[in-house]
Amino acid sequence: MELFATVDQGGCILDLSHLNLESLNLDTVGDERRRVTQQLYLYNNRLTVFPASVCLFSKLEVLDISNNGLTVLCEDIQRLSNLKTLIAKNNRLNEFSFPNEFGSMQIDTLNFSGNMFEELPIQFLKLQRLKYLSLGGNRLKAIPAEIENITSLEMLYLGGNLIISIPPELANLRGLRYLVLCDNRIQSVPPQLTRLYSLRCLSLHNNLLTYLPREILSLVHLQELSLRGNPLVVRFIKDMTYDPPSLLELAGRTIKSRNLHYLPNDLPGNLVHYLDLASKCPNPKCTGVYFDSCVRHIKFVDFCGKYRLPFMHYLCSPECTSPCSSNPQSDAESEDERCVSADRLQRVLLG
Repeated sequence: MELFATVDQGGCILDLSHLNLESLNLDTVGDERRRVTQQLYLYNNRLTVFPASVCLFSKLEVLDISNNGLTVLCEDIQRLSNLKTLIAKNNRLNEFSFPNEFGSMQIDTLNFSGNMFEELPIQFLKLQRLKYLSLGGNRLKAIPAEIENITSLEMLYLGGNLIISIPPELANLRGLRYLVLCDNRIQSVPPQLTRLYSLRCLSLHNNLLTYLPREILSLVHLQELSLRGNPLVVRFIKDMTYDPPSLLELAGRTIKSRNLHYLPNDLPGNLVHYLDLASKCPNPKCTGVYFDSCVRHIKFVDFCGKYRLPFMHYLCSPECTSPCSSNPQSDAESEDERCVSADRLQRVLLG
């Protein structure tokens, strides 16, 4: 067949990409070619129907059918018992596009980015050997709790979806090394993620995060952390606001900070109660207190000596906003902390 002769790479690779194919019949391929072919490339064509004849290649390990117009994968794909990598980016596939027994295949790499998934197919949750799963640029609204069933998973890429929360069950994937959840609508990070002891990369940029759980400090093997484009940067660093204290608060601050002595009988009961609610400013170089009026501020904590993490805390006034380092092993500021430049502090968020 002349078509194959012009694209045959020899050996185990058969490349039929970029040929503008609208249909494909591989029935005429010889038995020897079927037997030796391990990689088949059909990307950048015009296929709208998955070619069933692909399943004649019993030794196939890698199949790339990206950039077509596929909507369904046929039942016969289950015959590809040696298939390890399936790439089908930029098609029209969704959660209903797979045969029921797809989850029994021995696939370890799936890439379905740029399709039309609104939910994670239940068949994916049954792939016991799956290590790399990419579903970026779809319409996913949630990560199912059953994600914990993919126990072999090492990389999960779900960037560019509509996800609003991270299920705590994700923390049961103890072998997970790369977690990419950027460009979603996630508002918080569950503290359970600290059980991801193997995690090397955590990508959370361009979400709706306003704080991080302190427990994240225990991810001692983390090498890459992306947080830029979240409200914790924009709101608390770029657009910091401060409501001036009331006369009542100013009086209370004066009494508490100057240690003015008073007895319960000297003041009305409501004022005594109010004074008991004073909170000490966490800045170790400040002796002030606050009641209702305070500055929301990002506290940056050294993390593994590589970068600094932001945690929200409250200060008594804008004059206390000079960022200082802290000991990651302690919730309290140490007395001998060194002040560092603001640009360095924001590096982890904006880089």
